[in-house]
Amino acid sequence: MKIVDVADTSARIVERISEVIVGKEDVLKNVWAGVLSGGHILFEDYPGLAKTLIARCFAQVLGVSFRRIQFTPDLLPSDITGSHILDRNRNQFEFIPGPVFTNVLLADEVNRATPKTQSALLEAMQEGQVSVAGETHPLAAPFVVIATQNPIEYEGTFPLPEAQLDRFIIRLSVGYPTQAQEVDILKRRLERKQDEVQLAPLCKGEDILAMRAAVEDVHVSPDIAAYIVAIVHRTRHHPSMQVGASPRGSLALVKLARARAAIDGRDYVLPDDVKTLVAPALSHRILLAPELWARQTTADDVLDSIIQSIPVPKDA
Repeated sequence: MKIVDVADTSARIVERISEVIVGKEDVLKNVWAGVLSGGHILFEDYPGLAKTLIARCFAQVLGVSFRRIQFTPDLLPSDITGSHILDRNRNQFEFIPGPVFTNVLLADEVNRATPKTQSALLEAMQEGQVSVAGETHPLAAPFVVIATQNPIEYEGTFPLPEAQLDRFIIRLSVGYPTQAQEVDILKRRLERKQDEVQLAPLCKGEDILAMRAAVEDVHVSPDIAAYIVAIVHRTRHHPSMQVGASPRGSLALVKLARARAAIDGRDYVLPDDVKTLVAPALSHRILLAPELWARQTTADDVLDSIIQSIPVPKDA
């Protein structure tokens, strides 16, 4: 598959999902960039902003299997991975796969589960496999986790540890629609005459893997690579940072930038591809100095100042 084919398919996917998700084209492109990069997506936003609907729409349009897990404090690791059950007819234990054995897994309100249960996703997200009772079971490819969490409700929740946050290639917010967009949302719902949305698939799992392979051929110049490293390196030495981004942050940024370039029909990365993805790729990988919370300074604010302070490559 060529980059032009990736761009064409990407445009049709975003256009098809935009029939349901109004006014959030850039968010949809970033979700798709996360999928093309082979990563996992974390949505952090208020309730009712279509986070679950976006995950379901992507699964439908991509023509892949979809499972949803509602994370709660009493959820067990085996509820995610599966477990062995005794087959009395054969007098032996049989492995019953859990909902993690799918292509797109929606981990809804992931921070409501205990750390032990949250950790059940780590091996699946990093290695693409699940180990149960000493046996390793590979997951289907592609495998994408789309997790959600509410940033304002902390009672009865367990914040995701840094190691797990780092597994998500991108963190996104949907944001409220404008008044005109919200009127359009109501209009489309009235025309649909039902809450359920069903979108026709535009590709298959094999097509996603082929598009991922094509993205690997997108060119990243040495100047662009140095620009990415300079941004990430600055997070480790910025006075506002307590903990900066790791090399995994650099890798996430370069993979996402290549995917956005392919989505836009280019086989090379521009500085603008990098700049627009710095906050989504790095904001969840850094810790600000404690005193900044009192000043209501956000990670995005600090990252924006870092971008402004680093010269853009001229020859890129």
